[in-house]
Amino acid sequence: MKISVIYGDITEEEVDAIVNAANSHLSHGGGVAGAIARRGGEQIRAESRRWIEEHGIVPAGSVAVTGAGNLSAKYVIHAVGPRWGEGDEETKLKNAVRNALEKAGELKCKSISIPALSTGIFGFPKKPAAKIIVDEAIKFAKNPGTVREIRFCNIDAETSEIFKNYVAGLNLK
Repeated sequence: MKISVIYGDITEEEVDAIVNAANSHLSHGGGVAGAIARRGGEQIRAESRRWIEEHGIVPAGSVAVTGAGNLSAKYVIHAVGPRWGEGDEETKLKNAVRNALEKAGELKCKSISIPALSTGIFGFPKKPAAKIIVDEAIKFAKNPGTVREIRFCNIDAETSEIFKNYVAGLNLK
């Protein structure tokens, strides 16, 4: 298993699946979700609307999947993380990460790129979120499966540095 930290734009990642920091209604207004929808094109928005019509809202900790439109990835896994202050945030964030990784495995993805879920407008503090996200990914990586590469990709330097420092402190080999 290869685990890496990328300082860059998740919409440019050359992986099988990217994870979207989604809201429960899969309305891709701003932040990571807005960037993915703008760059990926109308297909992502249309598939998201169809998913909501067929399944209802996506609860915190859960995921939905669409195609990736114009992106180089095959799939967008829309993971709904918790809003800070709503209660049981740690468990919900763990579930969102685990469910995204498990869905990538079900889709036979070999590589996945994950942003700092819930740390934008949802207000989850970045350092504890990075620890939860990375630790959950490492737990997942201990079980052999199709996913062979997990990338933590963030467009802002501060968040990327937090992830880089946490991963480096784990001394993964």
